[in-house]
Amino acid sequence: MAQDLRELLKGKSLEKANLSKGHEERFEALLDKKMLQTEIKPSFNWMKVAAIAIVMLGVTFFGYQYLSDFTGNTTDKNSNPIVNADENSIEKTNQISLGDLSPDLKKVEEYYLMGINVQLASLKIDSENKDLVDGFMLQLANLDKEYKHLSIELNKEGPSEATITALIDNLKLRLELLFKLKNKLNELKKQENEPINNI
Repeated sequence: MAQDLRELLKGKSLEKANLSKGHEERFEALLDKKMLQTEIKPSFNWMKVAAIAIVMLGVTFFGYQYLSDFTGNTTDKNSNPIVNADENSIEKTNQISLGDLSPDLKKVEEYYLMGINVQLASLKIDSENKDLVDGFMLQLANLDKEYKHLSIELNKEGPSEATITALIDNLKLRLELLFKLKNKLNELKKQENEPINNI
């Protein structure tokens, strides 16, 4: 099956091909044009990457702002101000976070936080679903408070398998809660559209 190319070309004489007049100049001009196009593309790709990074930072920022609005409104009136002041001072120093423990844990934390922020940013709240969304946001706020308490425990007592697992489970639970909210909102939307389709 496989044949040696040298054996096929042994008896043939290689003729020098005559090029048409100006062929070499046209080829060089075309080659120069293609080279200029390829030089422009890498900078364009960097622009795409930069634009995506800016969008993701914006989504993260607005998602955080949106979530912090709900956590600010859910303070317990009977809470002890001394305990809250102590928690706030520990949060400010925040020596160790989940991402500081290992690169793998940092990736896990970033994955869940990015997913949470993307889901929060994609929520469409209107007057018909506001009560449902508010209920889910209160649950998210409670999970966020628990995450802060676990972070404080991580700083006070040092990293332990139970604390790390609880922190990851908390992030996972928040993301699952947001997925459930999106499913509920989709169900509500379908229920609203069914009477229109039946008519």
